Amino acid sequence: MGLPPVVVGLFVYLLLSRSGPLGFFSLLYTPIAMVIAQSILAFPIVTSLSHSAIVSVDPIIKQAAATLGATPFQVSLTVIREARYGIMSGVIAAFGRVMAEVGAILIVGGNIAGYTRVMTTTIALETDKGNFELALALGVILLTISLTINSVLRLIQKKGLVGINR
Repeated sequence: MGLPPVVVGLFVYLLLSRSGPLGFFSLLYTPIAMVIAQSILAFPIVTSLSHSAIVSVDPIIKQAAATLGATPFQVSLTVIREARYGIMSGVIAAFGRVMAEVGAILIVGGNIAGYTRVMTTTIALETDKGNFELALALGVILLTISLTINSVLRLIQKKGLVGINR
């Protein structure tokens, strides 16, 4: 779950560079390359926390679904439905990880103003330039966005609006 972002950025850079195996797609220094790097960073978090949530579902639920004539696919959906809050927690944790990312984004996105520059890289750039007021203002905006999204997801989770309740 703790992939080093700079190493992931380097790996994606090598894959997408002109001499790399996927260089013919010309994706380096594009938003798509940034999404690829972010997905690689988020994947282990989502999968491990989702796996943990699914494994912790009471086996009686699986047995009850099978006993009531559910197909294996329907049994799987039932287990996932029961683990939905744990899965959602994994998604929220991964979101927090990618929202704060700087290293991999700088490497594969190139920090091109107006194209691949994101809020975290702008904060780092403005801090390096000594423009602390703008960096702090952007940090407050980023924090507000993060807290708002987390609050909304928490509300959804608390009210049971995720998934189908039967």
